[in-house]
Amino acid sequence: MKTLRFLSGLALALSAAAVSAQSYPTKSVTIVVPFAPGGPTDTVARAVGQAMEKSLGTTVVVENKAGAGGTLGVADVARAPADGYRVLVHHIGMATAPALYRKLPFDPLKDLEYVGLINDVPMTLLVRTTLPVNSVRELIGHVKANKDKVTLANAGLGAASHLCGLLFQQAIQTDLTTVPYKGTAPAITDLIGGQVDILCDQTTNTTEQIRGGRVKALALTAPRRLESLKDVPTAAEAGLPNFELSIWHGMYAPKGTPKPVLDKLVAALQTALKDPGLNKRFADLGAVTVAADRQTPEALGRHLKAEIDKWAPIIKAAGVYAD
Repeated sequence: MKTLRFLSGLALALSAAAVSAQSYPTKSVTIVVPFAPGGPTDTVARAVGQAMEKSLGTTVVVENKAGAGGTLGVADVARAPADGYRVLVHHIGMATAPALYRKLPFDPLKDLEYVGLINDVPMTLLVRTTLPVNSVRELIGHVKANKDKVTLANAGLGAASHLCGLLFQQAIQTDLTTVPYKGTAPAITDLIGGQVDILCDQTTNTTEQIRGGRVKALALTAPRRLESLKDVPTAAEAGLPNFELSIWHGMYAPKGTPKPVLDKLVAALQTALKDPGLNKRFADLGAVTVAADRQTPEALGRHLKAEIDKWAPIIKAAGVYAD
């Protein structure tokens, strides 16, 4: 009798879950951004969320849950109910966290469901306007001759600018004095003010500063030039072929999210990524919407694994980590 009651209860629970999945969503969906408002990931998440609202038939709101290099926000979604009402938009930090943090409260390959890749954001290699260089080759020469005096800024451990700085030092085979900041805004402010010499950051943060002539852009870490920054050469064109990096964004859901719910999120994201308004917004920021074959959950899973494998040795060789 107990077994029958258990099976009956289980059947009812499964039936209720199926009905819930079929009617999803019945309330607003929250996108968690693991960084402060106003940053590039926040900008991407808000634009994507707005574009997804029509397909989902509900409001999509963004919640910023910053801290610990983005790991607090990821852990929050990993622990959230697997019902599709709390999802995550995160950047390349999902791939670098396993190497950067000794005690990570989640496993990016096991504790989340993949919804899909969103976009690629190239980086720009910048210098202060008063630095006496106008090309990558001149910068390398200046760095070699003034190694102990040149400063390389970044927005903090694990930030896109930190990763780009590591890759730049590896590419030119020279260690520089790095100056970490608590965010991109103060780093760019000091670059404009001449307090630091070099910064490598996302086009979403730097395009307006470049266009305004407040910084000098020497190279773009992309395979081809951007329409929004036509005069900035690629790193390969500038003489640095081993310096290519894109800060990609992806969407995730809690592990165990029912497939019908996950399918609706996937469809809504893919529909959003076809939206002309969203694509124009990305283009204005120097970002590139990923091709249709990269927008799938499977593609995000493969890309995340490849990026983890790529960055682990780079970060280990640099000897950087956080507890």
